[in-house]
Amino acid sequence: MGAQLRVYKRRIQAVTATKKITKAMEMIAASRIVKAQRKVAASKPYATELTRAVTAVATGSNAKHPLTTEVEAPTRAAVLLVTSDRGLAGGYSSNAIKAAERLRERLASEGKEVDTYIVGRKGVAYYGFRERKVEDSWTGFTDNPAYSDAKSVAAPLIEAIRKETAEGGVDELHIVFTEFVSMMTQNAVDDRMLPLSLDEVAEESTRKGEILPLFEFEPSAEDVLDALLPRYVESRIYNALLQAAASEHAARRRAMKSATDNAGDLIKSLSRLANAARQAEITQEISEIVGGASALADATAGSDK
Repeated sequence: MGAQLRVYKRRIQAVTATKKITKAMEMIAASRIVKAQRKVAASKPYATELTRAVTAVATGSNAKHPLTTEVEAPTRAAVLLVTSDRGLAGGYSSNAIKAAERLRERLASEGKEVDTYIVGRKGVAYYGFRERKVEDSWTGFTDNPAYSDAKSVAAPLIEAIRKETAEGGVDELHIVFTEFVSMMTQNAVDDRMLPLSLDEVAEESTRKGEILPLFEFEPSAEDVLDALLPRYVESRIYNALLQAAASEHAARRRAMKSATDNAGDLIKSLSRLANAARQAEITQEISEIVGGASALADATAGSDK
């Protein structure tokens, strides 16, 4: 076997092994998307009803609370960025990071300082490489988040929103994550969690034909909002983590499918080159045999004379 043919065969074996790995990763990601979608669907009713309850309390009272009260001149904002712990998911993490950078620039243009919180090793590595300050970070659960993970992420954010800005607190709380739209579409979005925009919630309820429930507050509206604040933030973060997980699996499945298809195309191309090299070797061997036979025949004819 010629040297060129051996090179092609080694490359075909290597690409075939890679194709098996990417195909397996594609199938694993596809199976996890379904579970992630179910979790997203299960979390939405609780988050929706909790938001309606908070809106009802806020609109039914004159309570001043960081959950619903706009600061006249906000000077500081917290941004929670949700990325992935692992790669091989196409532009999933980079798109979320770009959305966070755009949000950061917009907030800075409004004269606000930005405190950054990050979920996922990819975001931590991005900010660490650029030596940017990160208030807190969490890793190890982006592909399968639990509610306890959302609680651990929400704790420092709730503490920051409750503090005065002079004491290290923030006036606004934003979250950047990847919204799961479909198996083929995932969009990096930024959403302001706090203060809650009551006009937007009321407008959405009116559009859907819903009526906000009426509540009696005991002992007071302020105490009710204090109790609802951590639940609201935790539920919003949990829903965002679940959508991000579903988006990560979908992006990884799409990236692995593309890698598998490209590996198949490369194997076909290498197989054609290997066949051409083998054909050239065979042609050369035949030519050598024919040439040797002709030389032998000429030598024999010369000796007979």
